[in-house]
Amino acid sequence: MALTIQRKKQIVADVHHQAQVGLSLVAAEYSGLTVRQMTALRNKARAAGIFLKVIKNSLARKAFEGTSFMAANDSLKGQLVYFIGREAPGVAARLARDFAKENDKLKVRVLAVGHSVYDAQHLDAVAKLPTKDEALAQLLACMQAPITKFVQTLAAPSAKLVRTLSAVQESKS
Repeated sequence: MALTIQRKKQIVADVHHQAQVGLSLVAAEYSGLTVRQMTALRNKARAAGIFLKVIKNSLARKAFEGTSFMAANDSLKGQLVYFIGREAPGVAARLARDFAKENDKLKVRVLAVGHSVYDAQHLDAVAKLPTKDEALAQLLACMQAPITKFVQTLAAPSAKLVRTLSAVQESKS
């Protein structure tokens, strides 16, 4: 069933909006996946807050115009499913990587984070990017470490004095 011009415009507008608010893009070939596998992929994407869409590459190119994913337009070839991660840069790549491990028919072709485009070899690196909460926790740990070390350094002489006094008292008894 052919799409009408109005429906194509609506699809392009929807994908364009998602691309504007998205942090990362993953485009993967999906030919050979069953309907059940695609449904499972859609359900996992929905649960993870990832926009997932199968559209023609020509419509995707139009949708990505004026967004940070425009640099990926030259790499969009073949039957592709598009993942757009909105919560964190690594979320879409993580889903694609994990699903591809279970289903060898899904093959990641293009990754985009911001204005940078990567090939499938960088999938693991992008998938390992921390979420916002993880990054904040790492930052907090880095900020807290010097303060903790400072307090330990200040407390060390008094702790040593207490140990020395305790040892002297024990030797007298």
